[in-house]
Amino acid sequence: MKGYNPKEWFKVIFLIQKSDTLIKLGPFMLIIFIYSLGIAWLEMDYLKIGENSWVQNIPIMHSLLSFVISLLLVFRTNTAYDRWWEGRKLWGQLVNTSRNLALKLAGILDNSDEESRKFFRRTIPIYAFALKEHLQSKVTLYMLDDKEDEEIKPEIDPEKHVPNQVAKLLFAKVNDLYKARQITGDQLIVLNQELMSFTDICGACERIKNTPIPYSYSSFIKKFILAYIATLPLGYVFSLGYYAAPIVTFIFYVLASLELIAEEIEEPFGTDENDLPMGKLSENIQKHVEELI
Repeated sequence: MKGYNPKEWFKVIFLIQKSDTLIKLGPFMLIIFIYSLGIAWLEMDYLKIGENSWVQNIPIMHSLLSFVISLLLVFRTNTAYDRWWEGRKLWGQLVNTSRNLALKLAGILDNSDEESRKFFRRTIPIYAFALKEHLQSKVTLYMLDDKEDEEIKPEIDPEKHVPNQVAKLLFAKVNDLYKARQITGDQLIVLNQELMSFTDICGACERIKNTPIPYSYSSFIKKFILAYIATLPLGYVFSLGYYAAPIVTFIFYVLASLELIAEEIEEPFGTDENDLPMGKLSENIQKHVEELI
């Protein structure tokens, strides 16, 4: 995720980033511009359509449909942002859950039990990194290349659901401590609430990732924008002449940019500039857990 200062207007407006919609839409904008010029030449110079032609009434249709397309795009962007924000809240919950678990373990575990402290110090952050890689559809054993993790690595099968396996290791370790009477039943219940939260967060993130916006809805908006833009120069040539070309191109840029932005943020767990900084959040979890335990 790219950080920026929203108060720096000049930089935000004039600095073009790799993720800027202007770069992505550049070729399409050129096509729309040439198309609009062609329509203007065809109607004004070749066919010489008069101002009394029914064609000049086409803008009435655009006036009626402008409200509809505005509602569709507002709903589209709001839905996409809700998915992005829900993903951010879930990862914030993961940070808090990891901290709370580390805090409780730091108070419950005996100071002399360095083995258990070392296990949780390494395994709790591994869950965050494993969830990140899982949501990005990568098969990895991140953080398990360290010699300190030799006891954990054999228990993880990268071909299976890695976050679930890490959560299983955490619960098994807590259960072993209970059986060894190093923690009480009440403490087990307290720790169990935090352990359950890991799987709840993972499931909620998977729901966002595996449930995209319905194809028919996304397809309809794209077709609607294309039809709306394709018919714009037909009627506005009579009032704008060749100036209709840059104006139609700009309208296309605005409408298509909203759709592109919605497409990008509706999947918050990717690697684009506007996606969630899961790597940074995972590193923060690792740092905080190591400080606590």
